[in-house]
Amino acid sequence: MLCVNVRHSSGKYPIYIGENLFENEGVFPVKKGDKLMIVSNKTVAQYYLLPLKNTLEKIGCEVNICLLPDGEAYKNLESLNHIYTALLDKNYGRASILVALGGGVIGDICGLAAATYQRGIRFIQIPTTLLAQVDSSVGGKTAVNHQLGKNMIGAFYQPQAVIIDLSTLRTLPQREISAGLAEVIKYGVALDKSFFTWLCQHIYQIKTLEIQTLTYAVSHCCQLKAEIVKKDEKEAGERALLNFGHTFGHAIETEMGYGQCLHGEAVAIGMCIAIALSQKLKTMHKMNSISKADITLLHDLLKRADLPTTVPQNMPLEQFFVHMQRDKKNTHNTIRFVLLRSIGTSYIATDIPRKDIEQTLASCYS
Repeated sequence: MLCVNVRHSSGKYPIYIGENLFENEGVFPVKKGDKLMIVSNKTVAQYYLLPLKNTLEKIGCEVNICLLPDGEAYKNLESLNHIYTALLDKNYGRASILVALGGGVIGDICGLAAATYQRGIRFIQIPTTLLAQVDSSVGGKTAVNHQLGKNMIGAFYQPQAVIIDLSTLRTLPQREISAGLAEVIKYGVALDKSFFTWLCQHIYQIKTLEIQTLTYAVSHCCQLKAEIVKKDEKEAGERALLNFGHTFGHAIETEMGYGQCLHGEAVAIGMCIAIALSQKLKTMHKMNSISKADITLLHDLLKRADLPTTVPQNMPLEQFFVHMQRDKKNTHNTIRFVLLRSIGTSYIATDIPRKDIEQTLASCYS
């Protein structure tokens, strides 16, 4: 078992990474007499709810369950209110603890419930998808979607611990593994060239869940994110670089309908648009060395991960601008883009001519 520590403005918490952690009492920051509510969905619950509940009850905790519908389409205020109702119905107070057992949807909703129930209670993240393990469960971003924009209602709220049991990935559909790989690749292309090169050499082993390679990939992503969260917890600056591909990707998700295009799939397409825009703007940014060869390299890696690289034909070009204007990174009504100077080095760009964005988008359709 590995442990990565995340430091933030009010303390720190551990990320435990290993196999069969549901049976390891030592990784849970709870004690006898604690009152816990596990938030999950039926898909995940059939595999992991009982072993988790048994371990927590063995410690001496009182445990209740709140099950939500499965899918991005249910990451909304209605599901959030369902958690509040479950907590109130069982008389949970400020000393209570929420436990998020599931993917990014469950983690985000549960985290927001913890941040707001009685002005804040403790919570634990137990991510069961690759995407959640390397990204959404780490760093304290919590949110639900609005029909006009993804993750528009939320808060920064850090968990007590993140428990990553890699065994859970064996029950995932291959499409979900690939969706998670998009976020893994994002770390390399946006932040760490040597990691990107390593991914080009080991993507098959990660995709097939070879445990040693998978453990390194997940722990390295968590370490990269922990370092950024320590410096910029609330995304005032450098943390925005973690959104490489997301400005375009969120537009696709929102327009296509939440869950129709998986988050990782949308991010993969978004990264292809962002690197193409980076290459197009090369003459405007003299330190930008992105080449067509770099674009090919990223496309090839994404394809090997079974991810899309072109914009769906039924995504209207004009709707990109409608959705991007609501992006949370925007300031003073200016769209901010995360672009590349080179593989592994990203930056924030503003005031990009609309015609350059339109031409880049047009070139990225299949």
